[in-house]
Amino acid sequence: MECQYNAFLLRYHEIAIKGNNRRMFENKLIDSIRRLLKEIDHLRIINQRGRIIVHLKEWATFSEEELSIAIEGLTKCFGLESFSPVVCVKTDMETIEETVAKTFDVAYNAFSKKNNGGEIRYRMRARRSLKSFPLKSKELEIHFANILLQKYDKLRVDLENAELTIGLEVRDKNSFVWFDSYKGPGGLPIGSSGSLMTLLSGGIDSPVACYTAMKRGSQCSFITFHSHPYTPPTSISKVAQIANVINSFQRKQPLLACNLAPAQKAIRDNCSERFRTILYRRMMMRIASVVADWHNDGALLTGESLGQVASQTLENMTVINSSTEKLILRPLVCYDKNEAIALSRKMGVFELSSIDVPDSCTIFAPGNPATKAKLHFVIQEENKLDVKKLVRECLQQTTQVDLETYEMNPDESLQIYVEGLTDEQLYC
Repeated sequence: MECQYNAFLLRYHEIAIKGNNRRMFENKLIDSIRRLLKEIDHLRIINQRGRIIVHLKEWATFSEEELSIAIEGLTKCFGLESFSPVVCVKTDMETIEETVAKTFDVAYNAFSKKNNGGEIRYRMRARRSLKSFPLKSKELEIHFANILLQKYDKLRVDLENAELTIGLEVRDKNSFVWFDSYKGPGGLPIGSSGSLMTLLSGGIDSPVACYTAMKRGSQCSFITFHSHPYTPPTSISKVAQIANVINSFQRKQPLLACNLAPAQKAIRDNCSERFRTILYRRMMMRIASVVADWHNDGALLTGESLGQVASQTLENMTVINSSTEKLILRPLVCYDKNEAIALSRKMGVFELSSIDVPDSCTIFAPGNPATKAKLHFVIQEENKLDVKKLVRECLQQTTQVDLETYEMNPDESLQIYVEGLTDEQLYC
C-alpha cells in the first residue's frame, strides 16, 4: 500500500515464553535487527513487552528504498514471528479514527483499480493490550466495520478470505495501523545458543543445516575440505559464495579451507577400499574439532541425513562419532531431500548449491563402500596409518578463505595454536 509508514511493528513468539533470561533473548534480537538494517540511517529501536518497534529519528516517514531494505532484512531476522510496516499514532480514539479513515482510503482505492470497481472482501484484525481503552478488540472491529461499510458501497466483510485486511493494535502510548504483514523466520535470535563449527560442502544439505541451526539461535562458522591438486579452485570459490549467503543471516563468520589430500592419499595407499569414506569422515571430524576449539565453537554441525549415502547409515555415523569427543549436530538427520531442497530455495542458495563442481568426497571414492562398518575393523584400518601426523599435516595446510576474493591465505593464529598442541590434543 502507498501509505506513509513511519514505523515497523515486530512480533516475536518463542521469546515470549522465556523466563528470567528473556531480556537476553530480546537483546540478541535487537542486535540482529541493527545489523540487518545497518544501511538505514537514524534508526531507532524501542523494546516494548511482546513487541519491538523500529522507527526513524523524529518518527520520519520511511522512503520506498528504506521500506525495501527493512523488509528484506527483517525476513532474515531469526527470532521474529512476523512484522508489519505501520502508521504509528498516539493512543487516542479520535486520532485512531482519523488514521484509519485516511489510510484505508488509500488501500481501498488501490484495490478498486485492480478489480475494476468490483466488490472488495475486507476484514479488520484488532488487538487491544491497553485494558483501560474504552473499546475491546472485538468492539473495535465492529466499530470500524460500521464506519467503513457505510462509506464504501463495494466493501464486504469476509473474515476467512479477505482481499484487504486492516490491522490495528492499541497499546499504552502508541497505536499502530497497517495493511501488510510479513512472515519472519521464527525461532530464536542468532547468538542466543552458542557457536557451531560447520563442515560446509558445496552441496545442498550443509547450508540448510546452517539455516536450521541459526533458527535455533546458533551462530555458524565454517570449515570446508578440498583435495588439492585433485579438486579445482572453483570448489573453494563455490563454498565461499555459499558462506556469503549464510552470512547474510548472521554476523560475518570465517571460512577455513583444509587440504585433506595428504590423509586421503595415505588412506588410499594403506587401507581397505571399502572403509575409505568412513576413514575420510573420521579425519574430517578430528580436524574440524581442533579448529572448533581454536575458534571457541561448542559443537560440530553437518548436513548428514540418515540413509542418504553410504557413510550416513546408523552404523557408519556411530563409527564416525567415535572419532571425536565433540558433539556432532545433524539437524537434517530425519529430513528427506525434498524438504532440504525447499529450505535451500527459501534461503536463496539452491541454484548455487546445484552447480556441479568436484569436491573432496569424490576423490578416490570406493566402488563398494561399507554400509554397516564395525568400529573394531575401522580402528584396525586406522592402525595402518600415522593418524596424529596426518591430522597435524592437514591442519598445517588449513588456510582462511577471503570471502570477497576467494583467495586462501595462511592464518597465523591457527598455525600457532596447532603448533602448541600435543598429539593427545589432536582428537586422535
